[in-house]
Amino acid sequence: MSLALKEAWKRQGLTYPNPVVGALILDKHGKILSIAATQAAGKEHAELKAIEEALITLGDTHISSLQTASQKHAYILSYHDRQLKDASIYVTLEPCTHHGKTPPCSLLIKNCGFKTLICGSIDPNQEASGGIIQLEKAGVTVITDILKADCDTLMTPFKAWQENRPFVFFKLALSANGVYDGGTITSLESRTLVHAMRDNIDFLVIGGETVRSDRPTLDSRLVGGKAPDVLIISRHKEFDRSIPLFSVAGRKVFIEENFDRIKNYRFIMIEGTQSLMKLSDSLVDWYCIFNSSSYKKGKTIQIDKNFTPLQCIQNKHNTITWYKGI
Repeated sequence: MSLALKEAWKRQGLTYPNPVVGALILDKHGKILSIAATQAAGKEHAELKAIEEALITLGDTHISSLQTASQKHAYILSYHDRQLKDASIYVTLEPCTHHGKTPPCSLLIKNCGFKTLICGSIDPNQEASGGIIQLEKAGVTVITDILKADCDTLMTPFKAWQENRPFVFFKLALSANGVYDGGTITSLESRTLVHAMRDNIDFLVIGGETVRSDRPTLDSRLVGGKAPDVLIISRHKEFDRSIPLFSVAGRKVFIEENFDRIKNYRFIMIEGTQSLMKLSDSLVDWYCIFNSSSYKKGKTIQIDKNFTPLQCIQNKHNTITWYKGI
């Protein structure tokens, strides 16, 4: 379950309003066949993605050519040939039972002949819940509440969406010696992840001084995605309108002295440093800090705040850590 959780955290911030879920499949001998996580909204749920990758591991050469989650779901139901009979699946969240943008995952698990389901959290969404009951009736052995607290924490943004309240996370990039300015800090892989996050959020908050000094675009061009609306926190309303962020088509840009506008949005990322961190402290649910392995010359940040680490993810050049403020 710990491996499934770690895989899911790699997708945190990329699946909203859907919950990010991790799944791991063992064959009947206990060998790991696949580890996967939820894809973007409307694409594969974690269970479908894990089953797809397990079948590829077992030699399926066709499923990866299919384009949509529905096509893959239908193919697995028709052609799985019981290759996963008596396998076990670990899932951080109870498999869904309803047909939304994608077909129900519980049906896949039942029809593929899984012997055991090991589950972390029970689905709080009444429309999608019931997978455990359905699978128990089908003869699948179900074990629940494994690393439940960690699995529940993973779903925090989804719970905020269910409660119809904003979820706010603060993104910060630092060099190995704590420098936050002076040009590019993180790797292309990490910057691409940030662009994917911008594609998923609906509102981005940034400080006025950062806009003036960095002259950013704040779009999602590295993933071919949308550009979120922007709130610039500044007492001074005059900006050079040739700064690229002002010329992005379809975007709304607000220049205000407070964060009240956040109430009109649901998934918000704040990009900034210590001054904006201090101003937004009471609003932020989580912090996402990118740490580069390289040293730089420049201004360093002094953070006067305690954090509880939620998960640490390592890519080739950087470490990405999610924190909850204390």
